[in-house]
Amino acid sequence: MKHNYYRNILLVLLLPLLITAIHSCEPLATGFKDVEDAVMYTKSVKGTLIFQDSTLRVMTWNIRFGIGRQSWFGDACGDNTVFTKEQVIPGLEAIVSRINEVKPDILFLQECDIKSKRTAYIDELQYILDHTYFNYAAFVPEWKSEFIPSDGLGRMEMGQVILSPWPITDAKRINLATRGDQAGIVNYFYLHSCIITGRIKIPGFREVPLLNIHASAFATDDTKQKHYVEFKDQMDKLDAAGEYFVAGGDLNELPPGSDSTDYCYEDKCPGESFHQPGDDPQHKAGSDYTSESQWLMPIYAAYKCAFTLAEYQQNQAAHFTHTTRPGHTWDRTLDYLFTNNRWRAGSAVTHQEFLTESDHAPVSAEFVLVKE
Repeated sequence: MKHNYYRNILLVLLLPLLITAIHSCEPLATGFKDVEDAVMYTKSVKGTLIFQDSTLRVMTWNIRFGIGRQSWFGDACGDNTVFTKEQVIPGLEAIVSRINEVKPDILFLQECDIKSKRTAYIDELQYILDHTYFNYAAFVPEWKSEFIPSDGLGRMEMGQVILSPWPITDAKRINLATRGDQAGIVNYFYLHSCIITGRIKIPGFREVPLLNIHASAFATDDTKQKHYVEFKDQMDKLDAAGEYFVAGGDLNELPPGSDSTDYCYEDKCPGESFHQPGDDPQHKAGSDYTSESQWLMPIYAAYKCAFTLAEYQQNQAAHFTHTTRPGHTWDRTLDYLFTNNRWRAGSAVTHQEFLTESDHAPVSAEFVLVKE
């Protein structure tokens, strides 16, 4: 979840840049096809694979591009735009330490930067791959631009990742619906939500399809709902084909039945006002989920969440995974894992102790493999 800072982009600045991009060989921002191949990463010296179990621990984590809970202008009322290498590396070290502590077999990441100006042009995926036990990774960009003419952001490449000790095959980028509540020129430079898919094969077990999504956070129309429909459609296709999948990511949505659905007061910055007569808008973008309370219900009804709705509703705070407020603990649930097979009973964990590594807590659970 990130603040919609694109309200501040000046059209008089963007229009000539867009015209230049259209007439040049190298566009400033990247357009995406419906389906594209992922970018593949491998280690030159691979670790030895010893697998003697029948479950995979899968973890999903929005890593906030490796800056931990540092102040950033795009969220949490921050004012920093770009960070130095000395500011970014400690955040990546903390993320790597937590990954090596949990030791997931499969890891879904959201908001991983690849040589972006805001994170000192570090290839964060390569860093994570080099400092963990994973041998393979697949990456797809969600936000890619050679130059963003706003707040000094410059070059940007951020996206989703699948990491695995085993080779990842058939890795693809599935484009999701474009926001319908933004001007076209803003959409040109803005991020484009997507799913990364891939497959792994462990000897003796059936191949496992993987899906990792980062849905829109700030759309004020029905774009988010379209993303959930598209996400479920990908799962439905696999289910209809008789395949057993793992799907998850940052859905930027609350589970049905959540006690609190409006976080405008929690998320507002100094000088902002919401819910008062004359306020326009009445709600902070991305903070009011009230009208969306049932948007995830079709997914819950069709597939098994690592934490059932009953478990969530019995103790909602135990499953919170996000907050916008630095120094505060988690106050809502946005991160999920689903399957059409089985999770090992009692294996799901919301890693709420990971308080300083990101503005999201990871979620992990053990997927029960199916023998050939």
